[in-house]
Amino acid sequence: MDKRIVILGAGPTGLGAATRLHELGHRNWLLLEGASEPGGLASSVRDDNGFLWDMGGHVIFSHYKYFDDVITTFVPDWLHHRREAYVWMCDRFIPYPLQNNIHRLPPLERESCLQGLIDAQQQATPTPTPTKPATFQDWIDRNFGKGLARLFLNPYNFKVWAYRPSAMTADWVGERVAKVDVKRIVDNIASNRDDVAWGPNSQFSFPENGGTGAIWRAVYDHLPADNCRLSSEVVRIYADEKLVELRSGETLAYDALVATAPLDSTLRLLSGSRLAAMKSLADIPVHSSSHIVGLGLRGQPPAHVRGKCWLYFPEDDCPFYRATVFSHYSPNNVPQPGRQWSLMMEVSESPEKPLAGDVVQATVDGATNTRLVPDPAHVVSRWHTRLEYGYPTPFVGRTKFLEAVQPQLEELQIYSRGRFGGWKYEVSNQDHSLMQGVEAVDAILLGGEELTYHRPNVVNANKEDLNTCRRFRPRYIC
Repeated sequence: MDKRIVILGAGPTGLGAATRLHELGHRNWLLLEGASEPGGLASSVRDDNGFLWDMGGHVIFSHYKYFDDVITTFVPDWLHHRREAYVWMCDRFIPYPLQNNIHRLPPLERESCLQGLIDAQQQATPTPTPTKPATFQDWIDRNFGKGLARLFLNPYNFKVWAYRPSAMTADWVGERVAKVDVKRIVDNIASNRDDVAWGPNSQFSFPENGGTGAIWRAVYDHLPADNCRLSSEVVRIYADEKLVELRSGETLAYDALVATAPLDSTLRLLSGSRLAAMKSLADIPVHSSSHIVGLGLRGQPPAHVRGKCWLYFPEDDCPFYRATVFSHYSPNNVPQPGRQWSLMMEVSESPEKPLAGDVVQATVDGATNTRLVPDPAHVVSRWHTRLEYGYPTPFVGRTKFLEAVQPQLEELQIYSRGRFGGWKYEVSNQDHSLMQGVEAVDAILLGGEELTYHRPNVVNANKEDLNTCRRFRPRYIC
């Protein structure tokens, strides 16, 4: 219990690790964050015109009672929403998930999608040892058929990931994509019934004030100040000597390291001749970047947008793949509630999907094309940031890569965890990320199992016994 634990990064994973250490009464630890504020990809920014923005469309829904305890302990005021998500395609809004609501499509497209679903089901012959889909594209074709693949899943997933589904593994899918129930779909068509209840985030919460970043600022503020350092960028990891070097030149010793930076970046920081082979693996993983564009608008949302939470855009009439009606999450996300509203869009980028031109202007034009914004003159604020690391791509070969890298790092007492530290999109939500930090600490100090990182399917099944077995018991700082 006297191990010196150093945590790199004050995003949800690093803060989860620090929170667990403080809860356990372990004092020999240090949290280092290169930025001047905590939160990482879950931080928030207020622009020059007073509009608040997150780093993407984050919402709070949870698989863990421990996570719920942490955030409600430190953030008192929450707003709770019933998800209203839609897909914009064929010049109309269709409830999400699309496959359950193809009755809203034009007749020819509806027939194509239904026939594809039936064909896929008929071809899925049960066998004692079914073969795993080779790629995400293979998984799409097997489960959804040609119609939905052509019309929605292929173009939408390319817009999100900035890589083709054929270049991605299907290992990550789990609960992330609604499975197919053809009988239910046929019944929905016959009764012209909307079906919107699917998914773990059908109900979600959001802070009343301060955006998503307010959660992680509050968690950070309840940690011992002497154990936390902002604006402290690590530039090298001497794994043999168990030292980290800061940009300032200072070196700090550790017994165990919880690294929450992107895994490829952590590999590149390693120093030592015998680590050269491991460092060379840093070029294997691929990721997409994200452009977040915020539009602050005067007035109120048009009637067909009002009440909606987020919307998906598979077609090429706009550059963004998702738009969030951010003022709907909290009226305090705009400077003048009732007189202003806001939209937040996400645009992906990668070497396979480069962007050209002015992404902000293209977003405004796309918002007009898709009827989100009735008049560009209503836009009173424009905000834009580019996140180099947006999505950890589940590339073909990802599992083999992680199985080669992570055990070697753990032998060196380096636990690379989090959205990009672990490179598992299936456990990269805020609740997953915090718990990866918590469980890494338990593994280091108590020999506990890292259930979230190593057994995502078990965690995402959200069984009651897994959700209630660990509770948060805070220690308050005088």
